[in-house]
Amino acid sequence: MPHSSRRPRVSSDRRGTPGQRPSRRRSASQYGAPRAPQQPRVKPRSELEVALDAAAAAPPPPAATFASLGLDSRLVQALAASDIHEPFAIQARALPDALAGRDVLGRAQTGSGKTLAFGLPMLTRLAEMTGRRREKAPRGLILVPTRELAQQVADVLEPLGRSIGVTLATVYGGVSIGRQITRVRDADIVVATPGRLIDLLERHACTLGDVRVSVLDEADHMADLGFMPAVTRILDETPAGGQRMFFSATLDREVGQLVTRYASEPALHAVASSAESVPADHRLLVLTAQDKVPVATAIAGRPGRTLFFVRTKHGADRLAKQFSRAGVEAAAIHGDRNQNQRQRALDGFTAGHPRVLVATDVAARGIHVDDVDLVVQFDPPNDHKDYLHRAGRTARAGATGMVVALAEHGQVRELQRLHAAAGVTADQHEVAVGHDVVRQIAESGVPVPPSSAPVAADPAARTAGSRRNGRAGRSARPYEGGRTAESRGSYEGRGRGNAERPETGSRAGSTGRPASAGRPANGGQPASGGRPEGAGWFKGPGQGGSPRRGRSGGTRRAA
Repeated sequence: MPHSSRRPRVSSDRRGTPGQRPSRRRSASQYGAPRAPQQPRVKPRSELEVALDAAAAAPPPPAATFASLGLDSRLVQALAASDIHEPFAIQARALPDALAGRDVLGRAQTGSGKTLAFGLPMLTRLAEMTGRRREKAPRGLILVPTRELAQQVADVLEPLGRSIGVTLATVYGGVSIGRQITRVRDADIVVATPGRLIDLLERHACTLGDVRVSVLDEADHMADLGFMPAVTRILDETPAGGQRMFFSATLDREVGQLVTRYASEPALHAVASSAESVPADHRLLVLTAQDKVPVATAIAGRPGRTLFFVRTKHGADRLAKQFSRAGVEAAAIHGDRNQNQRQRALDGFTAGHPRVLVATDVAARGIHVDDVDLVVQFDPPNDHKDYLHRAGRTARAGATGMVVALAEHGQVRELQRLHAAAGVTADQHEVAVGHDVVRQIAESGVPVPPSSAPVAADPAARTAGSRRNGRAGRSARPYEGGRTAESRGSYEGRGRGNAERPETGSRAGSTGRPASAGRPANGGQPASGGRPEGAGWFKGPGQGGSPRRGRSGGTRRAA
């Protein structure tokens, strides 16, 4: 009887008996000696990371006051009027070298005082400069990745600048460029996002040829958003002999190349780079998918301010609406909201009405509200650095706070890995609606005083309702070629295309990159000689570094 299978019948095989299918398994002798299990590859640490870790491990400098560090006496008085009397750790470390005119790399967690660490030396050095400033030619430049962070930096430094006669102007997308052009004309310091600043440079409304002190704040986040081509183009337009300072919670990735190209014998200053600098209580609540929103709603109903983090813009809107339907007033902030909407949401949250703000990672980089005592990570962050950035929105300026991560059962291991990488020890609880831990969190927090005027739960609602003659209100008026501020991009004037990408953790791609991406800056030549990486150019305090010669400003050094 013929064989019915289409596969040829095997009659014999030297590795098996007749009629059997040959075995696919090979013997150990055919492979040679058994291989040892491979160890996971460890990503090599850059020279910058090693040097920063060494700087963080160095003993702290002796206790000092702002006056003894060499700060302008008028600034000391202005700080005292704001009840700021002693420098924070990163300020005490960085101020002497920054005041002496050295390039500085500062690494410290959010909420640790980085703004004053670079802002106070910049204000002091600019106040010391003599000679009349040229129109449209600022002497100080601070680059930041987002609108909110630009406004936050300006809010901190502007009152201090007034005390010594130094003026500031903010430059970012989503608002009238004409007003910004007017303000930049007479400003000593410009606080800007990269894309909108390039808009002004191309219109010849601003020149960077007189910049003596330039700062990159949140440099790593600018790299994440794909702004490095724009940043290098801007830095290439500043004088090579000027002072440059890089400050961020993390200084790695592409930032090392930026430091190699633009910094000269920088002084490195760092404080604890883990959750040790964020004195918050961390908790991991494990629950089912069905219980996630009800548990989050119960927590959102607490009397204190609560900041929720989600991954996407759509998720932020959806969660805020779910809270509102349950009777909890909430606002959402993300890249699709124009600047007026985002500012109203922040102003309302700062005032405590609403007490709940739902934010994406990108939009929340500039949130600075001192009385946020609870951060809820509704969606897991992209990595441990984003976890720490989120956590840094509470327990600011030495206060205490709580960070709660909500994890479905399939997300527990991911959150545990993030906690381990961030240096966080979190109490883990299996919870459901009505659980004791959920009830304790829902009852925590200092009650926010009642509002004297009602605040809309969603800032977009008022904008949509304030239409005149069939047109949207002021916050959605078109500018520059008929495009609305919203359609110009989520961060600042040059972003284009889908603004969702960076909010979900990926880099700005071809449709969302800064306009200068891909253009060579001055032929791609380094602004200061371009020393090769790893050439031993890291010199911290006491390691033989010296302030540059020929710079204006003081020549003080750390004791």
